[in-house]
Amino acid sequence: MNKKLHLFSSLAILAIYSITGSALAADIEHGAQVFSANCSACHAGGNNVIMPEKTIKSDALEANEMNSVTAITTQVTNGKNAMPAFGGRLAPNDIEDVANYVLSQSDKW
Repeated sequence: MNKKLHLFSSLAILAIYSITGSALAADIEHGAQVFSANCSACHAGGNNVIMPEKTIKSDALEANEMNSVTAITTQVTNGKNAMPAFGGRLAPNDIEDVANYVLSQSDKW
């Protein structure tokens, strides 16, 4: 591989990593499917049928310090309060994808 192409490839990988926080970009479409199958019963439209004040809309996520992929991934993996843990049911990439989906939709709900 020539040096310019190698440098370009390295910069592209670094850019993806710095934007996404991981070497692989999240699959938002897959996250939507995971959400529909596992989360929408309680969180349809960004709401929360169990604890109405703890929606997954952007203002509530920010107020509850849940406005990052890391925080949402932790919540989905481990559960908290009335929310069950999905770490034993979903693969880590499923959880990361759904966390990215939730964050991407939070200001649209």
